[in-house]
Amino acid sequence: MTNLEEASRLALTDARIYEVRERLFLDASPQIARAGQTMFERLRALRRTVAAGAGILAHAFHDNYHPSLDAVWAYRNAVRNELEGHALSPTDLGWSAWDGRERCPDCRQHTVLPRHDPGSPLR
Repeated sequence: MTNLEEASRLALTDARIYEVRERLFLDASPQIARAGQTMFERLRALRRTVAAGAGILAHAFHDNYHPSLDAVWAYRNAVRNELEGHALSPTDLGWSAWDGRERCPDCRQHTVLPRHDPGSPLR
């Protein structure tokens, strides 16, 4: 196992991500558990990218970062909707989408068509 592989796995373990995921499966509503599982899967994809050696400026990191950010916001909104009965929309914060591409210096610098992530709807 490489140092990056071990360090990235340890980071998730130390953050108790796996414990939180199990609690979601035990305690959360189906909507929250589903959003949490998607966020978990995106985080693991980002972890694998880092373990493979991609730094924050690498295209591989960038390609996994935006779907991860989108999943975090989807989870936040699922919780807000359940607790408060209303979720935020990107426009509430002056944004057009949750994935952060419009605020990303790399995306703004390289105007390209967004890559489609089969696990996330295009927005």
